[in-house]
Amino acid sequence: MTRWVDQYIRNEEEQARVWQVDKLAAAFAERAARHDREGSFPFDNFADLREAGYLKLTVPKVYGGEEISLYEMVMLQERLAYGDGSTALAVGWHMGQMLHLRTSRKWQEPVFADLCAAVVKDGAMINTFASEAASGSPSRGGRPETTATAVPGGWLISGRKTFSTLSPILDRFVVTAYIPDEDGVSDFMVSRDEQVSIIETWDTLGMRATGSHDVVLDQVFVPADHRLTGKGTDDGGGWLLHIPACYLGIALAARDYALSFANSYKPGQMDKPISSIPSVQHTIGQMELELRTAHTLLYSIAERWDRETENRPALKADLGLAKYLATNNAIKIVDLAMRIVGGTSLSRQQPLERYYRDVRAGLHNPPMDNVVIQNLAVTALSEFE
Repeated sequence: MTRWVDQYIRNEEEQARVWQVDKLAAAFAERAARHDREGSFPFDNFADLREAGYLKLTVPKVYGGEEISLYEMVMLQERLAYGDGSTALAVGWHMGQMLHLRTSRKWQEPVFADLCAAVVKDGAMINTFASEAASGSPSRGGRPETTATAVPGGWLISGRKTFSTLSPILDRFVVTAYIPDEDGVSDFMVSRDEQVSIIETWDTLGMRATGSHDVVLDQVFVPADHRLTGKGTDDGGGWLLHIPACYLGIALAARDYALSFANSYKPGQMDKPISSIPSVQHTIGQMELELRTAHTLLYSIAERWDRETENRPALKADLGLAKYLATNNAIKIVDLAMRIVGGTSLSRQQPLERYYRDVRAGLHNPPMDNVVIQNLAVTALSEFE
């Protein structure tokens, strides 16, 4: 079967990686319902990702990685999400942040080099835990209640982080903390030890297998050189496109399920499947409109980000727009798919109801819709200053 989405594969190297990821996604799809039902973390999926070398794809070549482009990361993340949205979103934070650290060089090089070595050799992963119950998302500008106090040789950090995706599997992670003596906020690389505890709070409507529990730090010691003080360069935040890629992957899975159903289902005395009915074809056409529009924007802005290295900060508004369009269109696509399939789409024995729940999580990943719209307005008005 010739798949429309395959048109985004540009060369043989990308094709080889797509084939590998499609195999992973197929295995993940077999496990997705169980992990969703149990709310369990998919350690089995991450073992497969580690074995396949997926975790090192965005690591710089100089440190043993593959240094793939943003465009290719987006494509592979979408393919993973086709099999299991939770796994794709979770690993996307690692993949995206490694790409971000590679392009921005915001960390001290020795710390970054050590992390890259651990990723390549041991399959280590990284994520940043910044959200808190009281201060909310850092994208809203709240000051963290987590504090860092200077002590001989380093820092003692205490606090509680929410939405800590990948927390069950990480042996190191980054936290944001407020430094009272400096009246400022900084990032710290934390190694997991007995002073770090995971409180299993993650029990949600969708994306139930991301392991986004609360992480509690109780006087955790962090060496002085693990305060991440590098400034780096502004790369426009292109790495966050792993988020819309994930939700489009889920939407594509819903679309394919609905197309397969429409081509095979013959109710009552019909001698042709329901795909022959004009109203069903109209709904399919609506799905295609939403899907292809979002794809076109997502892949074009990813390609621009890769190519326009000096212009990346100026792409922020369009990067946000790609996320806005992809996540909102994904919700529409899954809804339309369920209308085609009908009442059986509500069954927990079928994947559509999981897709329906999972895509809604995209509304709560950064950047938020109102922030995207505000940035577009500011960018437009700046033309007349």
